[in-house]
Amino acid sequence: MTPQSQFVLLGQRRFLPFFLTQALGAFNDNVFKNALVILIVYKALGLDEAQRHELTNLAAGLFILPFFLFSATSGQFADKFDKARLAQAVKLLEILIMVVAYFGFIHSNIPLLLAMLFMTGLQSTLFGPLKYGILPQLLKPQELVGGNGLVELGTFLAILLGTLLGAQLIDMERNGGFWVAVAVVVISILGMASAMAMPAAPAADPQLRINWNPFTETWRNLRLIMGNRTVFLSCLGISWFWFFGSIYFTQLPAYAKEVLGGSPAVYTLLLTTFSVGIGLGSILCERLSGHKVEIGLVPFGAIGMTLFGADLYFAWPNAAGAQGLSILQFLAEPGAKRVMFDLLGMATFSGFFIVPLFALVQSRSDPSRRSRVIAANNILNALFMVIAAAMAVILLNVVKLNVPQLLLVTAILNAVVAIYIFTLVPEFLMRFLSWVLVNTLYRIEVEGLENIPDEGPCLVVCNHVSYMDALIVGGTVRRPIRFVMYHTIFKIPLLNFIFKTARAIPIAPAKEDPAMLERAYADIDRALAEGEIVGIFPEGRLTETGEINPFKAGLEHILARRPVPVVPIALKGMWGSLFSRRDSRLRRARLPRRFWSKIGLRFGDPVAATEATAAGMEAKVRDLRGDWA
Repeated sequence: MTPQSQFVLLGQRRFLPFFLTQALGAFNDNVFKNALVILIVYKALGLDEAQRHELTNLAAGLFILPFFLFSATSGQFADKFDKARLAQAVKLLEILIMVVAYFGFIHSNIPLLLAMLFMTGLQSTLFGPLKYGILPQLLKPQELVGGNGLVELGTFLAILLGTLLGAQLIDMERNGGFWVAVAVVVISILGMASAMAMPAAPAADPQLRINWNPFTETWRNLRLIMGNRTVFLSCLGISWFWFFGSIYFTQLPAYAKEVLGGSPAVYTLLLTTFSVGIGLGSILCERLSGHKVEIGLVPFGAIGMTLFGADLYFAWPNAAGAQGLSILQFLAEPGAKRVMFDLLGMATFSGFFIVPLFALVQSRSDPSRRSRVIAANNILNALFMVIAAAMAVILLNVVKLNVPQLLLVTAILNAVVAIYIFTLVPEFLMRFLSWVLVNTLYRIEVEGLENIPDEGPCLVVCNHVSYMDALIVGGTVRRPIRFVMYHTIFKIPLLNFIFKTARAIPIAPAKEDPAMLERAYADIDRALAEGEIVGIFPEGRLTETGEINPFKAGLEHILARRPVPVVPIALKGMWGSLFSRRDSRLRRARLPRRFWSKIGLRFGDPVAATEATAAGMEAKVRDLRGDWA
């Protein structure tokens, strides 16, 4: 079955009410925050410049403080209670907060509004673990990347629109505070209405006992994610995204005014470009990843973030002479279009970076503790954003860098951090290389991918046509596969790095290296015992005719040691491709006529170990392949 577009989810009750609830929440937060900041900076009477700066910084701190204090508790709530009912409770709290804020805006009561800003941060803290913890319950595994992409798209568009609406309403000559007050109350009521339409999302761990001590629970949650190396480093990657993004996001107003010489309309244009870019990258992830959690996109995103972020400096390194430029005047300036292109590219690749990381954390976390993992990640996010703000202050005020230089330093730091993360988790780089190789050389049609079990051990058997077979199968299946392969193929340069990182198992015939053969069988048995997927090519060698060779008895030897389900797979259309042996004796060049060729990958139904003979599995693979060699 051909996977449907992610936008189909927006027409389904299992997703749409949640999507609207989270988007309206982000929208309302930013209407409130931006209106309050503009009220402090431009509208409040009796405040000098120093007081305005102090209140602005206090507002930023009050909003982020609850993420440090209450994320651990909110993660426990999201695991213990039905997430849909919890969302409704959070939205009720939002209504109460905004009703109080109504009076704050009516009377321009800054202290009351700051108190409600803290409560808004608390409400967002309570919703955060629920927001990402609920997605694996609402969506199928193949929908997880698309769903996360839609959530990121909705979030950043909501941030953009909320920021613009808050500024427009509070800046009205008459009754600006009144219209902001009305807007935040109405939006919170709409959020409650959408939350009421959410279907039930049963508790992951209803027997959980709440630890009300936020400090001990925070430490417990951080230790929880440290116990899963891949999840922990993915959380660090997400937090780095917020470090990187918060610097660009917070510096945009100064960059637009002081560097580009633009009017507020130019700032709005930059903000729109930034938000649309992240949204575009987020929704493109599903198409690029083939409807699966493809962490190979993470290095791809990091590379683009660094290149476009660095070029932003070279596009416009010094402050403009003119000030107050309109959008048309700005776009007529030399370098303006390059700035817009770089900002859009950097933001788009940021989407490629963040969406697979969120999906990876969700898919590889223990379902009973998933929300607490998200809560721990939120704590790290808040910490990294505070560090980003501190770094910006030091570099701008102490080191005396200008804004373009600060952005260049951030882009360079992104490259350093990305390289460090990828050396710690080579799986990211391995998946990136395999993703680039496979998607450059082939167009793959996939059938029956759902026959691969979501958890537990299994053996996958496939016909062997080319040196790329393991990369194609391994790059398509969502779970990691430990392939058994002939030792000479295992040693091919470049591919060797990928195979070693994927913990492939080299093997040799008994007459060639009996010790290696026995080690291979022991490694296979150990992998299956630990619940992993093992992939083998039972023909034992590449086909030289395009036909499937007889399957050898090694398959039965493996199952005799460890009975596990067997999934047959057929590669179709690979014969004659660049890395197959067709025409090899004639030494004909195959690249021009088979570059980016269309191939097929078909997964059959799982077969019980007691019924899986070498001859029987060979017949099933032949049937799956059909006439398309």
